[in-house]
Amino acid sequence: MTEVQHPESAVPDPLAEMTGRPTGPTYRRFVAIGDSWTEGLGDPDPERPNGLRGWADRVAEVLATRCDDFGYANLAIRGRRVGEILEEQLAPALALAPDLISIQAGGNDFLRAGIDIDALVEAIDGAVAASVGAGAEVVLFTHGAAAAGPFRALRGRIAIFNELLREVVDARGVVLVDNWRVREARDPRYWDADRVHLSPLGHHRAAMHVLDALGIEHRLEPPLLPDATPLTGRDRVLAELDWVRRFAAPWVRRRLTGRSLGDDIAPKRPTLSAI
Repeated sequence: MTEVQHPESAVPDPLAEMTGRPTGPTYRRFVAIGDSWTEGLGDPDPERPNGLRGWADRVAEVLATRCDDFGYANLAIRGRRVGEILEEQLAPALALAPDLISIQAGGNDFLRAGIDIDALVEAIDGAVAASVGAGAEVVLFTHGAAAAGPFRALRGRIAIFNELLREVVDARGVVLVDNWRVREARDPRYWDADRVHLSPLGHHRAAMHVLDALGIEHRLEPPLLPDATPLTGRDRVLAELDWVRRFAAPWVRRRLTGRSLGDDIAPKRPTLSAI
């Protein structure tokens, strides 16, 4: 979900007209790093590693149609913070020599008191510099605020993070997927029941926006949304209590015990492979 920005390096495929392939750049090695948003939580698929599909898989599926030797890796793990993502995932990602890398982080940091937003973005800037230096096109993401749930109350610090991240984008000349400016993301039908992760419809729409930001022609269409059924009165109260029981309370317990959703979780696609 993004405001489309085309990088200078996103040059159309010169063979597009001759081969009949869609227009836009061609990537052969796509590596995604990040947290649960990139791992694909909220978009279950029991046939896939970690039982998840997600926007990155959906983007990879489109990129794979554009060349015969495409490889895709996804090192993202739920619950990881910026420092953990860069320490654990960046070096293995660059070792795969990607020509396209997506770096997504920050959501798990926003929920903690006393975070240093300048330091977070400075660390991301260093990762971007290393990735550009290794010859990769880089995709970054601003954060939007979920329709409801914990992130809705964090709009101030998210807005500061996003503005600093835009400075990185401007300075480094990389691709920005600007989730903050997507009005449709406020529709709860794009969100999972936990109100934090995207639903399958949300992941589909996010994949569209990433491809658009890269300047890649695709055939993905906006999903048909189910009819909205707003709750009122007693049903709304019951829904809130159910959300607290199923999602908020377990999150508090994990925080108090020092545990994370990502404990004992391995990257779902640790090496480049076809999709």
